[in-house]
Amino acid sequence: MSNSVLPYFVGGEWRGLSSPPAVIEVRNPYDNALVGVVARATEPDVNIAVERALAGFEKTRRLQSHERHEILTFIAAKINERKDEFAELLSMEVGKPISAARTEVIRSVLTYQLAAEEARRIGGEVVPLDLNIPGQNRYGIVRRFPIGIVLAIAPFNFPLNLVAHKVAPAIASGNAVILKPTSSAPIISLKLAEIIEASGYPAEAFSVLPCSSRVAETLVRDPRIKMLSFTGSPAVGWPLKAIAGKKRVLLELGGNAGVIVDRSANLEEAVRKNLLGAFVYSGQVCIKVQRIYVHTDLFDEYTARFVEGAKQMKTGDPRDPATIVGPVITAEAASRILDCIDEAREQGAKVLAGGGHVGSVIEPTVIVNVSRTSKAFCTEIFGPVATLHKFSTIEEAVAGVNDSSFGLQAGIFSNDYRNILYAYNNLEVGALIVNENPTFRVDNMPYGGVKDSGFGREGIRYAIEEMTEPKMLAMGM
Repeated sequence: MSNSVLPYFVGGEWRGLSSPPAVIEVRNPYDNALVGVVARATEPDVNIAVERALAGFEKTRRLQSHERHEILTFIAAKINERKDEFAELLSMEVGKPISAARTEVIRSVLTYQLAAEEARRIGGEVVPLDLNIPGQNRYGIVRRFPIGIVLAIAPFNFPLNLVAHKVAPAIASGNAVILKPTSSAPIISLKLAEIIEASGYPAEAFSVLPCSSRVAETLVRDPRIKMLSFTGSPAVGWPLKAIAGKKRVLLELGGNAGVIVDRSANLEEAVRKNLLGAFVYSGQVCIKVQRIYVHTDLFDEYTARFVEGAKQMKTGDPRDPATIVGPVITAEAASRILDCIDEAREQGAKVLAGGGHVGSVIEPTVIVNVSRTSKAFCTEIFGPVATLHKFSTIEEAVAGVNDSSFGLQAGIFSNDYRNILYAYNNLEVGALIVNENPTFRVDNMPYGGVKDSGFGREGIRYAIEEMTEPKMLAMGM
């Protein structure tokens, strides 16, 4: 790509090309090739973006449902028209294997299509008020109204679709949006801004501000912004919540997902799906398979098959359609993951596969006998590492999965409905996925977690509820 500086988008204006601009260099994690140079937004841009968003909100909140539907349908269609361009850019910016990048683009198209449909379904209810004498001959109407400016802060791992899960419901519900994209992949958000600018959505109501953490904190503190929707690490998310003031906050902070493989499971299916869940996109997925609990009767066979499968996974250049495990996002991330593997070894664990690396490409790694105090067990490793554990009873397995400060999603492979229901009733997670790994997500699902995984729910209809306020109207006849 060109090394000319790309401007950012502030309420209908492309800015940041004053001389000399502060810039973000975007480099391919696989080979460090320059992908592009983006101007960095500054403190003055924050106030301009907020002022314009306030003006834009006066327009967006009056948009009719059919207008919001048309805008979102346009966005979906234009992304689909440019799907090859978007997939190639995703692969370059974050090192995502091209097959996974294409899947993300397709999912983002669906996300905007879902939002377009939900824009026509935001309703309310009639509430009976004649429950006693003072309420006779009265009735109530409840409708949902947009809350104002939504600040969306997105991570690097799904820089198109996780942005869509913030931007699309905000547009569908009539809100204004200020997007702070990840510095690892800001270009894809600027391409999205080109489409939104042409969509008919009020231009003042949308901004993309690639900026420093300090500038982002200024946005979080601004009382004129009514909601923060953040996806990222707990180390960043909880401090942002602490400075957010009175605004509504939605946090998705990742996890270290557990999977149960019970005695009744289809072993071949469990191995095949968990291999992908653990290692696809180098494990850089919030709901990736990290801890696998296998019934003692199946453990040896499962382990042998899983280890062999991990060794067969294609690693390397993300441009190769056969690649499943490409680079992790930075050399620092690779060093952190390798340190976790080394710590597990030092604490007595055994590495059955992987553990090595070429540059930032880490081999799919399988570990047994992991201490519950090791980082490979109790933190979100966010890399191509899976740990295997034995259990004898469903109660023991559920307790093992719950032995975590996180609670985003979990999986269970079972054909015993009693075990499935026990797990569903007792696991401390936002979702339980049956006969599938916890990496499974369809974009209309309610998505979010408990404990250190955050709170609130994404998934278009559920995000719209977070981004709107119910208002009651009581009337007499």
